[in-house]
Amino acid sequence: MLTLFILLIITLSCVSGVTVVTQSPVITVSKGQTAQLDCNLGTVTSSEARWYKQTPAGVPQYVLRFYHTMRSPDYGSGFSAPKFTSTHSSKSDYSLIISNVAVSDSAVYCCKTWDHSANEYCVCVLCPPDFPLTPPVVTLLPPSAEALKDSNATLVCLAEEISVALLDVSWTVNGHSVTDGVWSSSTEKQQDQTFKMSSFLTIQSSDWTSNAQFSCRVSLGSKMTEKSISSSQCN
Repeated sequence: MLTLFILLIITLSCVSGVTVVTQSPVITVSKGQTAQLDCNLGTVTSSEARWYKQTPAGVPQYVLRFYHTMRSPDYGSGFSAPKFTSTHSSKSDYSLIISNVAVSDSAVYCCKTWDHSANEYCVCVLCPPDFPLTPPVVTLLPPSAEALKDSNATLVCLAEEISVALLDVSWTVNGHSVTDGVWSSSTEKQQDQTFKMSSFLTIQSSDWTSNAQFSCRVSLGSKMTEKSISSSQCN
């Protein structure tokens, strides 16, 4: 009797600017068969598709990336051909193909791409029923008084109680998107099976004292939390 496994694929469209990344619905195949997962990158045609594998309470694993001009995919650690491969039918339509499937292949597979127009990653976050998506808890910390004595200072955006480890963090200054001076840590799994991470924005100390408004937005699929801060709010 063949053992069935389920790729729990529940599509949540991730909107990045005008880009919407969507994936195929739940599929079920028998052991030893071939599974194909499809991903449409929306308006993105000049960027690769990246695939990640996530099991319940596990950290996402990078499977592979593929672009239509590449001869073969680039693989993450522990993944290789002919078990895993990727194809494309257009510049925005890609597929992840898993051959000779086994029970251990049962997981959530997520498609991710880079949106050049918005300068950010767009992720189609996929979650089975036991992975409820909730808005992340975000705390935005101002530069310390000691740090402001120097020419540069750093703001810290702390995101906690994250449902899954695939998320997007963006910064704005006075409503304008910024990427220079931004650095984000990797996600860390907590004892309660949620994740946390930190993002840092290095600024000129004069920007802080001029009362500019700094905002950090943490997005998880359709769930988003944004926090803003300025020097006047801290006085």
